[in-house]
Parts: sequence; structure tokens; C-alpha cells
Amino acid sequence: MPIRKTRKKSSAKITLPTDTELVGIVFHVSPASNYTIFPEYAKGLHAWFLNQVRQTNPQLSTYLHDGESEKPFTISRLQGKLLSNDAKLQLSADSNYQWYLSALSSRLVEWMADWLQNLPQTIELRNAPLQIKSVQIAHPATSYKQLLESKLNNKLKNTFSLSYITPTSFRRKKHHFPLPLPFNIFQSYLRRWNDFSNLPVEADAFLEWVDENVIIQRHDISTTRVAGGKRGLVTGFTGAVEFGLSKDASKEPEYVNLYRALGKLAPYCGTGHKTTFGLGQTRLGWLIEEYDKVEVTSPQELLANRIAQITEILMSKQKRTGGSRAISVCEKRAAIMARRETGESLQDIATDLDIPYETVKTYVKLTRKILANG
Repeated sequence: MPIRKTRKKSSAKITLPTDTELVGIVFHVSPASNYTIFPEYAKGLHAWFLNQVRQTNPQLSTYLHDGESEKPFTISRLQGKLLSNDAKLQLSADSNYQWYLSALSSRLVEWMADWLQNLPQTIELRNAPLQIKSVQIAHPATSYKQLLESKLNNKLKNTFSLSYITPTSFRRKKHHFPLPLPFNIFQSYLRRWNDFSNLPVEADAFLEWVDENVIIQRHDISTTRVAGGKRGLVTGFTGAVEFGLSKDASKEPEYVNLYRALGKLAPYCGTGHKTTFGLGQTRLGWLIEEYDKVEVTSPQELLANRIAQITEILMSKQKRTGGSRAISVCEKRAAIMARRETGESLQDIATDLDIPYETVKTYVKLTRKILANG
């Protein structure tokens, strides 16, 4: 009979109420020594979490990985003192970091409740294991019904602020759309609501109400490009936005209530796309000053700029530059080449992008030849 390995407890146990559908937790972690990591390290955190699920519930892991609906979880990037080291990031052994993980469905919460009782000692980030010092509740355990019906919801003002602390973007006509238009913002939250709440809302009617009645009172945002995805680049915004309602909004009290509930849902579900890879992290309140210095994006921007530069060169060599396919291929090859230039191995890139190793090797060889010939 095989011996089952036991896991050392890394923190006090967290107990979740049985009716929980939403919860956010934060891991306080520390590296054993100084480590250098690549800008797209969030993919390693994503893979580690799915592997944790797979070990005890393969069916749930497959659903999280391959399911075509909205993903019932979000993760953050590491928050803390990340130093820039050329096109890489430096983790310091004497520093502590925070990593946020949220669950958005009762099915995932049920698994997480057991997992939290028997956590591993470390987060096995590629070549940079992080020791779990403690785990705490970051966003209180609740349910969708409680968000909609709680006394807090009735007291919440019709004007509230949301802070976007990592690059946030939407997909629009096959392109990134880095603007916090109310329609896009609340459509993002409503999709999650309709997928997981069991309290579905007719989307078109509510979003028409949003378009007519939700107003941006003030904002302080900036845009940035970061490396991410098979095509290499994501253009997103960070900052804070204050939303309010028009005078006519109160004619639809149910929509006003849902608008407030979605505002409280935002920190759990994140905003926009790629929220399972650290983008779109959202907090309730105007928190620009608090998070301005948390996320060090210069290596990510450096990689993104290099991808854009290589893409431009590859496109200039194309005989046919029209259509999205040529752009997509060039962006993919540029992303692979730029990551290889940072020292990332061909095998790691191939695994990350789910592309055959030989294909990645060929892309690098051909791209390097084009770059050498100017």
C-alpha cells in the first residue's frame, strides 16, 4: 500500500460557511533565496493552482482549464517588492509578497474549503519556490444572493469607486479595448453573475439601462502594454474610476440594486479578460496611492515593447499584410522570439503556449534569421 505524503500546515485553518459561493483569499509568501523570474510568471501561478485542483479533483481541474464558460476563479500577480533586472523580475529573500486567489462558484468553493485545511508548504513557481507563511481571507465569504439582498447593499451609495490595480482590458472586434466604459465594465461583471449566481438577469435590457444611466464621475487612469497570451501583447488600463447614476436610473430600482451588487462583486471576479492570469485585479474604493508602487511593470513593458518591435519587422517582410491571420502569426512569432531573448528556454515557452517544441524552435530560427538580415 503506497504511503500518502502528509503536508505540513502553513497557517491557521480557514473555515468557510457551507453556503459560500464567493470568497477571496490572500497568501503571504516568501522566497527561500533571491530568485529571478520572467515577466509572465503569472502563468506559473495559474498552472500551480490548476495542478493543486487536479491532484484531488481531476474532473474539476479539466473544467477549469477547458470549460468554455467564464472561469470561476481569478488570481493576482505577486504584490510586494519586485525589483527590475533587465527584462526580468527579482524576488528578494528578505521580502514578503502577497498572492490573491478568488473563487466564484459553489463548486469551486466546496473544493477550496477542503484544500484550505491541508495546504502545501510552498507554491512551486517555476524555479522560484515560495514558502507559504500564512493565508487569510481577503474578500469575505458570501453568496450572490447576499450581495443582492444584504443590508450593506441598501446602504451602498449609488456613487462608488473601483480601482484597477493590474492592467485591465476587454476584447472588442478581435482587438484589446483599454477603456473603462460603463457598458464594458458592467457587462464583464454581469457575465460572471449570470454564469455562477443561479439568479440570471436578461443581459440586453440591463446593459441598455447601464448605457443610459451609469456615469463616470471622475477617473485617473493610464494605459500600458504588457506581455500576455499567445499573441504576445495586451494593452490595458490601470487606475481608479468613480461611477454614479443619472436621475432617471431610480425608475428601475431592481437594476439599481443589481448595479450595486455588481460593484461589490468586482473585487471577487476581476474585470475584463485574462483575470485568471493576473490581469484585471479590481478593488472597491479609490486606491491609486496605495497600489501605485506595488506593481513593478517596467520589465513587462520592456518585453511588450520588444514584442511590438519584432512584430513590426516581421510584418514588413510579409508579402501579404492584409487580414488578421498574418498579424496573428507575426505576433506569435515575435512573442516567442522576445521571450527567448530574455533567456527563457524553448521547452518552457512551448509548454506555456501549448505549441510543439519543434515548432517553437523553428519559429525562433526563422525569426532570428530575419532580424539578422534587417
